[in-house]
Amino acid sequence: MSGKAGRDYFSDRELGARSRTSEKVSPEAWGGIVALINSATSGGGFGRRFPVLCRDGHVVCGTDTEALALAARSELPGIEWPPSTLTLARNGFISTSVPHAPDTFLVLDLLEFCHRLVEKPEEIEYHEYYKHQHLRFDRDRGQQEFREGVNRILARNGIAFELGEDGKVVRLGPLALREDLARTVFNTGDSKLDELLEESRRKFLSPDPTARRESVERLWDAFERTKTLGGGDKKLSVQALIDSASSEPAFRQVLESEARELTRVGNEFHIRHYETNRIPIDDMAHVDYLFHRLFAFLLLVLGKTGRIRCGGIPSLGS
Repeated sequence: MSGKAGRDYFSDRELGARSRTSEKVSPEAWGGIVALINSATSGGGFGRRFPVLCRDGHVVCGTDTEALALAARSELPGIEWPPSTLTLARNGFISTSVPHAPDTFLVLDLLEFCHRLVEKPEEIEYHEYYKHQHLRFDRDRGQQEFREGVNRILARNGIAFELGEDGKVVRLGPLALREDLARTVFNTGDSKLDELLEESRRKFLSPDPTARRESVERLWDAFERTKTLGGGDKKLSVQALIDSASSEPAFRQVLESEARELTRVGNEFHIRHYETNRIPIDDMAHVDYLFHRLFAFLLLVLGKTGRIRCGGIPSLGS
């Protein structure tokens, strides 16, 4: 869905979609999300789980907003319900309402909370006496429409998160890596290596910075295990992998130098070792860079030996 949700307007068609690099939900995006949730609430979209029942027949006719609020506050500590888009800014004795967005993690948790509960209300009968509609619900359609609305807002505001079909928010990752991360299938012949590679991908796409740091650690563990695919002697195994990746002497030297440098980075930074003399990596842009660099190396050397495939298509070496 990424890349499509925001390409509905003239400016996108003429100039291209806005780059999705921001990892913070802006007040403008938050306003759109609140409008989407309020629309679903007022239309009865949460009525299956939190129903208002018609007193004449006990058929659902709306959403119990108080029950919904209690559930939201219990599962999302710190959430304000109903969600507010404004906060007071004080200047001396004067208070002014200004646009406001909660902490981004709280917003993303709210999206997952709402996706789990929302359904599409369908009117089945108008109750003349109470002047309301009786409702039935389509969960799949309701969740799909909610996802599409959320992802359009995120895309239009250049935000690098997306709500997936499983109801979980993922980070899109750097544009240069996005397609490879989404389509690569790990089939190295070594189940532990596949597990490390898959875990590194999953953690890298997490909105949580801690998980993203861990993704680099898992990827470096995968790198070290890759060195043993040809046997116990790491040096000979790496040489065999590089031989498979390129027979051109000058480029083979580039790969050899890169393998040595990646090993040095893994040893000197807080990636695989945590002694006090190791260098921490705190900047998320640096985390992205290191992940990109090693992932590209592994994609080449493992792809050339048929151990990695991109979306089921022939490997890089085929």
